[in-house]
Amino acid sequence: MKKNLSDIDRSRLRGRVVLVRTDLNVPVEDGRITDDQRIRASMLTLRLLSDAGARVVVLSHMGRPKGQPRPEFSLAPVADHLSRLLGRTVAFASSAVGSEVRAAIENLEEGDVLLLENTRFLPGDTSNDPELASAWAELSDLFVNDAFGAAHRAHASTSGLAEAVIARGGEAVAGLLLERELRYLADALQDPDRPFVAVLGGAKISGKIDVISALLPKVDGLLIGGAMANTFFRAMGLETGNSLVEEDRIDMARDLMGEAGERLLLPVDCVVADEIESGVETRVVARESVGPGDRIGDIGPETRRLYAQRVRDARTVVWNGPMGVFEIDVFAEGTIEIARALADACDADTLGIIGGGDSGAAAEKAGVADRISHISTGGGASLELLAGASLPGVTSLTDA
Repeated sequence: MKKNLSDIDRSRLRGRVVLVRTDLNVPVEDGRITDDQRIRASMLTLRLLSDAGARVVVLSHMGRPKGQPRPEFSLAPVADHLSRLLGRTVAFASSAVGSEVRAAIENLEEGDVLLLENTRFLPGDTSNDPELASAWAELSDLFVNDAFGAAHRAHASTSGLAEAVIARGGEAVAGLLLERELRYLADALQDPDRPFVAVLGGAKISGKIDVISALLPKVDGLLIGGAMANTFFRAMGLETGNSLVEEDRIDMARDLMGEAGERLLLPVDCVVADEIESGVETRVVARESVGPGDRIGDIGPETRRLYAQRVRDARTVVWNGPMGVFEIDVFAEGTIEIARALADACDADTLGIIGGGDSGAAAEKAGVADRISHISTGGGASLELLAGASLPGVTSLTDA
């Protein structure tokens, strides 16, 4: 167990400088934020600290600038957006470390919030440079890690900073968002209400083999969709046409099918087309009837019905990965149908957890995101947790 921000008496926060690592890595086009889900998810922790009178210093990354300042990855637009959400001006420092940052902190009043520039503008962040972590640790004896989306990375602004603050006699605790993510994705999976169903999609088995292996002993049903199903089809000796297949994972797929037995469900029909692109003419075929020139783009209507029923009948559902190429409307219905079925299940008190990434976007597209028990803010981190791995951003925190 790790210490959480909710464990700290709020009276200890007034006037205190608190470092907060958030995940404000949001899409920005022409200076405009196009999806602020991660910013909104960080608001509980930032608002608690600000309302308690802390002097809040926020660190985050954006994109992959590879250790060099790049204007398109600046967090300046995020500071403006945070100001509107918080209802108070959020100051912005054009660097992430150094004299400018120290001076800006000196000017903070109780309840003020300061956002530092992109931590990944500094090459030492992703390399977990101990000197960079120590430079940040000198700013405060309390560090709050609320960046679940980066918790699987051992970076200077995550695990490195936590370790440096603790080494100086301070505390490193989980923020409210990180605490919530761990409660759902880790604790809820330890003893799930049954039936427990996992839905896995996306392109590749290789990216989720650890998740499949970790979930197989625990689940009552494992529903496979997306292009990764094609590799299982090939393991069954079925034609997949010009669809994406991991040729080097066919034997692995065959082994997994043998291990899982009847718990592993594969699509029984598919939506196919000559090309995977907008506006193409599609056909529904049984999985045994895919032609040599076909490309599989989605699960078919019979599979949607079967999968949706299994989801609605479950008491715990974990979903990661789309059922098809849901960015293209003609291949989106399978993913949207699963999102709707999960929302219906949650309405009936099923615990429904979406592991971030495309699945979360699908719930938004289906208009049911507000009906899901929990949508994770970190696709990669949620996969690591589902696979049973430890997260450096969590293990580095102060023990409860």
